[in-house]
This record gives sequence, structure tokens and C-alpha cells, in this order.
Amino acid sequence: MQVPLSKHSLGDAEIAAAVAVMQGQWLSAHDKAAELERMVAEYVGVKHAVACNSCTSALWAVLMAADVCGEVILPSFTFAASANAVIRAGGTPVFVDIEESTRNIDPKAIEAAITPRTEAIMPVHFAGLPANMPEIMAIAEKHGLFVVEDAAECLGGAIKGKKAGSFGHAGCFSFFPTKNITCGEGGMVVTGDPVLAQDVRLLVTHGIVRDKGLHWRRDTHVPGMNLRLSDILAAVGVEQMKRVDELNESRKRIAYGFDSILRCLPGFDCPVYDYGYTHTWQMYTILLEMPEWRDGFVKSLNERGIGASVHFDPPVHQQKWYVEVYGEQSLPVTENVASRIVTLPIYPSMMRAEMQAVVDAVKEVARECL
Repeated sequence: MQVPLSKHSLGDAEIAAAVAVMQGQWLSAHDKAAELERMVAEYVGVKHAVACNSCTSALWAVLMAADVCGEVILPSFTFAASANAVIRAGGTPVFVDIEESTRNIDPKAIEAAITPRTEAIMPVHFAGLPANMPEIMAIAEKHGLFVVEDAAECLGGAIKGKKAGSFGHAGCFSFFPTKNITCGEGGMVVTGDPVLAQDVRLLVTHGIVRDKGLHWRRDTHVPGMNLRLSDILAAVGVEQMKRVDELNESRKRIAYGFDSILRCLPGFDCPVYDYGYTHTWQMYTILLEMPEWRDGFVKSLNERGIGASVHFDPPVHQQKWYVEVYGEQSLPVTENVASRIVTLPIYPSMMRAEMQAVVDAVKEVARECL
């Protein structure tokens, strides 16, 4: 049986919503983008949201709007977009280590990395598990630092009921097809700060302000870009938001099913998280005991039709451009986790037979490789 790494959960409602927009007057950002903004803001528990064409754009716009141009502390164990946004906003990424158990940024490492040049912290919520935001926010408040949550993988994640994206000064989500909801492509900034929201919106709409009396007059207040989310894509997102809890609950059911079987097997560790944390299971990862097993393990699963992969290896600090510009850096936990991690397929529509195929393949490959 072929089991892909991920599969979107779009249905008739999403298709009908997109078609309705295409049959209407507005295709670019308009009513549907505004509706999606309202839905996400209310869901996360903040007052403001700004739709963007990607989470990368969202991160860039937040950093630009907050005038962050110094050092930004973030994990290297993330997709390169997190660090790329820092660079493109004029900042300097400062990579710190993670916790092995959660794969999230280590608050102790944040504290140790703060210098007079530090301006912001960018925690990344790995695979749908929120980072330790209470401790991170305490550090930020102590040192007067701006916090933007890279919550690309964590829509619906929470700590004691408080949603990921609502802890920091801003949070950014992704609507890529592998994420908890999708528009195909898209992102969202959420914030409780009306001025920050206004400045972000200006940056993602060319930096132009229109004259309300003379609608054809456009005045550039800041050199922004066109990073808007079209109404076609936003319409899909609106329908997905109506089901976000249902989709996340399906992911949880599948993850718990994997846990119940795989946790008993030798040779690797399953995900771990603390009581009070709500995991959205955007990915399900395991850690092999020995790095030398990993590549063969993933290839063997792929040969059996299981779309396993790796997130993330190499970590950003070991990637070509970052090594050339910032030099070599040692992050022992990050490097160890990156060399041992395996991502298994998970998606809301995964059937019992597909789950069983994944488990059977993991067991079979484990017997051969480990």
C-alpha cells in the first residue's frame, strides 16, 4: 500500500467556496480574506489578524513592522524560512539549541545567548507542539525583547488553553498543504497590538495608503510589497477554519494510535510533551537511537511505499549559505536530533488500513535496520 507523507483534506465545501469567488467580482484580497482574518483572530484569541501569501511573508512583515534589525534568537532546527525572514528583514539570526524531548527551542539556551544587540526571540513550535512560551515570555519581559512566534505548524496548539500565536507580540501561521488547515498557499499574522497590525497590513499591501475621498489617489507611506492572500485561496481557508478542531482531532487520534503501538518497540523514541500542552500533530516524528540507522531506515520505508521523510536535516546553521556567512557553529542537541529524526505519514483522512501499513512497515524495517 502507498501511504503519502501528507494529504490535504479539501472537500466539496472548499471547492464550492473557491468557485463562488471565481464567479463573483473580486478575485484578489477582499471580503473572503477579511473573513478568514476574523475567524483566525477569534480562534487564536487575539484582536487582530492580517492575511498574507505565506508564513514567510508574515514573519518578514512582523519583523519589519517592529523595526527589528538586530539579533534575533531562534532555533536552527526549523525550516530555512524562519531564518531567511530574519535576514530579509535586516536582522541577524542567532541560532540556539533545542530540547531533545520536545524538539523545541531551549529557554535556557535563549537566556545564555542574549547580548546587548539582541532585539527579538523567534520560538518555532515544532510539528504542532508549542514551545515553552510562559518561560520564554518571562525571559523576553526581563530583557525587553520582542517575541514573534513562528507557529507555522501549530494552529490550534495551546498551553493550558491559551493558543499558540497569542503569547508573543505576534504569531505567524502557515496554510501550506501539509499544515493544520490549508489554502494551497497562505499565511496569517495575529497580534493584540493594533499599531503592529496596521503596520503589517501596510507592508503587505505595497506600503500604499488610498485617499478615501479620491479612491484613485495612492500614496506610498513605506516601500512595501504585494504579499496579499487572494480571495480564491482565502475562501478555501474559511471553509477549512470551520473544521480546524475536527481536523486536529483526527490528527490526534492517529498520533495516539501510533503511540500505542510504536512506544513499545525498541530502537527509537516517540514524541514527548508535558501535561497542559495541546499538540496539533502537524507531524509525527520518532527519534532513532543511532544516527547511522536513520538514512537507511527512511529509504527502506520509502521502498515499501511509506512516504517517510526527515524534518529537519541539515539544520539551518549547517546549510551552505549560513555556514559561508556566519561560519561553523556547534549546537550539539540540534545536530544529534537532526541526525536521528524520522517523520512518519500523518494526515486527517488517514484510514485504519493506512495506519496499519505504516506500523507494519516500521516494525519490519526496525527488525532489519536496528
